[in-house]
Amino acid sequence: MHLSKDQLSEIENLNQTPIVSKLLDLICSTTGMGFAAIARVTDDAWITCALKDEIAFGLKPGDELDVKTTICHEVRLSEKAVFIDHVDENQRFCSHPTPIKYGFQSYVSYPIFREDGSFFGTLCAIDPNPAKVETPEVESMFRLFSDLISFHLNAIEEIQDSADELAEEKYNSELREQFIAILGHDLKNPIATTRMSADLLLKVSDSEMVKRHAGIIKSTSFRMAGLIENILDFARGRLGEGIKIERKPCQETLQKTLEQIVKEVDVISPGRNIELDMDLQEAVDCDENRIAQLFSNLLANAALHGSEEHPIRAIASSKNGEFTLSVSNAGEKIPDSAKKHLFRPFYREDVKPGKQGLGLGLFITAEIARAHGGEMLVSSTDKQTRFTFKMPLGNNE
Repeated sequence: MHLSKDQLSEIENLNQTPIVSKLLDLICSTTGMGFAAIARVTDDAWITCALKDEIAFGLKPGDELDVKTTICHEVRLSEKAVFIDHVDENQRFCSHPTPIKYGFQSYVSYPIFREDGSFFGTLCAIDPNPAKVETPEVESMFRLFSDLISFHLNAIEEIQDSADELAEEKYNSELREQFIAILGHDLKNPIATTRMSADLLLKVSDSEMVKRHAGIIKSTSFRMAGLIENILDFARGRLGEGIKIERKPCQETLQKTLEQIVKEVDVISPGRNIELDMDLQEAVDCDENRIAQLFSNLLANAALHGSEEHPIRAIASSKNGEFTLSVSNAGEKIPDSAKKHLFRPFYREDVKPGKQGLGLGLFITAEIARAHGGEMLVSSTDKQTRFTFKMPLGNNE
């Protein structure tokens, strides 16, 4: 008979459980019998799972016997234990074919049940010589040991089930994240094409209606591109790559980059007044594109949640060995209970209809800050909410 994967796993797990060998040792030393084993007993097989053999019976884990030639087969059918001190003196078993076939005089077979009540097999012992096993003490020992084996079988199954579920969930999670990454990447090209088409319409058309709708299309494409970039960064991070940065000196170009981000957010959020103050006195060594992404997320967040009646104020400075970039807006205060969750993925405050987002912008912002060796800070009062990125200057290797 070819052993199934489950049967092979049961044999391996039982032999790797330290208490099993100790139980079998204790059975032999207590009863004086030379062979003890845990057997998996089914309708058509008696399979050795674990054993202690001091009488050269000749079995090893995984070996099989014809189940119908064993007394364990009868134990399985009756679900009752068998204890024999001396086969030749036992009326029931003195002429039984099993002792004759295998040459034993003393014998024990105790049923092992799984936690759900199903029959697993037997805890058995044999010896070619008689032994005193028909006693309450030996019976109690076998009962206790079979219960312990049942407990460990159940524990092993639960651990294996948990491991299988974890492996399956990890596999499914990786598939989901890979799908997100591939989908986000493939969406970039059509969005770029949409933006180019909108730019072309804005340049060549004299129709105010066409220009108005082209402007809407262009602003929407910026918004979609930002969402996709956040999704891609989240997928990369969850797949173990994290936010990757490429540092280089960018003091001269950083100001132009930040000004360009303000212009882009102006397109996305027409009518919002964004004030930008910059004081870049010291060299800034950073990933300029990532800082631009961080700044864009902060401005978009302020435009989405801030009061439309007040300007958004952004300040960028590099002095005293530190680069800071802050964005503040007027509006409702962020509850203290919500602050600790703001930088978690997919977290969204209770916001008004039409202002919901994916909840990835601030998470990506915090990851970019961390990749630069910096941090994100938030303060919020009834008058103003401010998000601030701080990063030390100098040697950031």
